[in-house]
Amino acid sequence: MKLLKTTLRLIALGATIAVGLQLGACSKPPAEQEPIRAVKVITVGVQPMQSGLEYSADVRARVDARLSFRVPGKLVSRQVELGQQVKAGQVLAQLDPTDLKLAADAARAQVVAAQTNRDLAATDFKRFQALKEQSFISGAELERRQSVLSAAQAQLDQAKAQLSSQGNQVGYANLYADVSGVVTAVLADPGQVLSAGTPVVQVAQDGARDVVFSVPEDKVPALKVGAAVTVHAWSGNAAVQALVRDVAASADPVTRTFTVKVALPASTDWPLGSTVSVAPVALQHTGVQVIKLPTSALRQDGQGSAVWVLDSANMTVKLQKIQIATADGNDVVITAGLAPGQQVVVAGVHVLAAGQKVTVYKGKQPVALASPSQTAPGNIANSALTPASGPVAPIVSK
Repeated sequence: MKLLKTTLRLIALGATIAVGLQLGACSKPPAEQEPIRAVKVITVGVQPMQSGLEYSADVRARVDARLSFRVPGKLVSRQVELGQQVKAGQVLAQLDPTDLKLAADAARAQVVAAQTNRDLAATDFKRFQALKEQSFISGAELERRQSVLSAAQAQLDQAKAQLSSQGNQVGYANLYADVSGVVTAVLADPGQVLSAGTPVVQVAQDGARDVVFSVPEDKVPALKVGAAVTVHAWSGNAAVQALVRDVAASADPVTRTFTVKVALPASTDWPLGSTVSVAPVALQHTGVQVIKLPTSALRQDGQGSAVWVLDSANMTVKLQKIQIATADGNDVVITAGLAPGQQVVVAGVHVLAAGQKVTVYKGKQPVALASPSQTAPGNIANSALTPASGPVAPIVSK
């Protein structure tokens, strides 16, 4: 009897332990507290811009023509190569003239036949004219002979014109340089059969030269015809002042940029194709007071640029939308969204969440863009940064 009671107690104890284990397995584990991250921050202030906008460009001839034959044929020789200097009237290439000479011979034979017919018609007309004076034929018969003579004369004139045209065709088998210049492209090789108008060589004319570069649409208003630019040669320290000569009326269909041509002074002898940099005077903003941030502070969320702003009272971060005007070295220029005195996170921005608790990383030296006591400039448009004269109105956070 005692053994039975002991067995029942052990069974009841085992059941209690099993139920307790099951209840413990079903209960949720305690929520882990979000870690408090240490972040680097800077204090928003005002700084002068250190750089202006420059564009890469290349030197081109103002007149750069593709030369081609006026007649079709097989290219048998090309006397020039890429980069070669050519003179006006120099033979650049030649076609096989055999067919053209045969056509000229045929035209010459047609002239001889037409000449013979005209002479025969003229002789008949003189004979019938004498017969009319003796009243042996009627006036109508003489008029018919006059018509035959006129038709023969017209055929002769046509044959002569055809011969002249065929003679020109034979001359067109040689491709001549219209002006002196440099061969900048070779577009056909001996052995090719060319149609009339197929480019063979490209020649850059000696003389005036342009600097050509492309700008985005928002910079076009500042680059009107006659606008001043500074052109720097990359191969040295040479710099010249020049003026905008032409701005494309429409954007390039691929790059969606506008081509700008700057006329170089006549004394500039930079090599064709050399690379230069162009600094439009209207787009230079060195010394303008602006708000700048390092690129490491930016966060892209699919709806534009934003930064994490520190709420020092609660030691939390919140996401703040900003507008960017341009770049200044390794920094970006902020036009709206921030005000002086705010603290912005500049490291680890992609691991933060809105309202997250943070601590300020204490480095050996504090990082700050400028004194928070400075004032921020007013809203700055992308294409026109106006230098500040004295205190300027702060940018209101959005």
